[in-house]
Amino acid sequence: MIKSLQVTLAAVSCAALLFSACRHAPTKATAAGSAGSRPEDPNMPVAKYNDVTVTLKDLDATLAPQLKQLEKQKWELRQQGLEQMVVEALVKVEAAKVGQTDEQWVQAQLDARLPPPSDAEIQNLWDESKDKVPPGATLDAMRPQIIGFLRKEKSREVSRALFGELKEKAHYQPLLKAPRAQVAAVGPSRGPEDAEVTIVEFADFECPFCGKAEASVSQVMEKYAGRVRLVFRHFPLSFHANAAKAAEASMCANEQGKFWEMHKVLFANRTELTVDHLKKYAATVGLDVPRFSKCLDGNKMEEIVEKDIREGGEAGVLGTPVFFINDKVLQGAQPAGEFEKIIDAELKKAE
Repeated sequence: MIKSLQVTLAAVSCAALLFSACRHAPTKATAAGSAGSRPEDPNMPVAKYNDVTVTLKDLDATLAPQLKQLEKQKWELRQQGLEQMVVEALVKVEAAKVGQTDEQWVQAQLDARLPPPSDAEIQNLWDESKDKVPPGATLDAMRPQIIGFLRKEKSREVSRALFGELKEKAHYQPLLKAPRAQVAAVGPSRGPEDAEVTIVEFADFECPFCGKAEASVSQVMEKYAGRVRLVFRHFPLSFHANAAKAAEASMCANEQGKFWEMHKVLFANRTELTVDHLKKYAATVGLDVPRFSKCLDGNKMEEIVEKDIREGGEAGVLGTPVFFINDKVLQGAQPAGEFEKIIDAELKKAE
């Protein structure tokens, strides 16, 4: 298979994961490979000091989040590799039908599906970028580069649609089982407690990707009303200065039955989450402000937030947002369709 086609496939399959979450920097534990590993005895000694013997089980308990993340990364790598393998095979079949190479066939399909940028699109990009171009450059001189940039921006979406059609036509069904992680569905919730599907969300009110994910979550909750329950849990990241206090504020609002109203305001104002701002928002959502202030200033909800962080870490959460959909993991600000794939599969199993 021609290398450029492989690059296109890899870019399409990986793009959603690369730019959809607030993440901690990877640690050595999450970056390390496991090639050639064999089943290991959890009681195997790995170190001794004084009269203490450290077992593999003891060590792994301290690395639970990183090891769970490794398991998920392994599944994602296999899933992406499987999809690339299948699409390459499907492309080869289609290209052979018309006597083209694989790369020629894909390029012909993309050319047919990628209309030339309109004059308005070209003008808009020029207007936005003309202060960054070399002195003396003109729109006419830069037109080829602008067209190339605009086509490249659209090509990923078009490629995704093309490969999706090939898989649908071939009745592609990935059978790799996604790793599951059990987390307690405790916290503010929406939807019936006996819903067939429960989504546990770990999020950070300062994280832009968490805010972006809200649109998808809202679509899902509307589409599956009565069949899906959403539980919100907190995972404020250490490099977001006001996220932990914002999490506490939402739980102080929850104490007065206004969690979701405060949740909406916090995500809408994620860059302004100082304590003074939080108290102002309390008034706008109709809270008893003195009671709210006493709760917030007294750190009344700190333990709840810390418990969420601890249990999220034990389940493998390293960045936000992360969704556990009946214990299936979906990471990042994904489109509603990605939620729907998992939810539909879970609902089908429940029939």
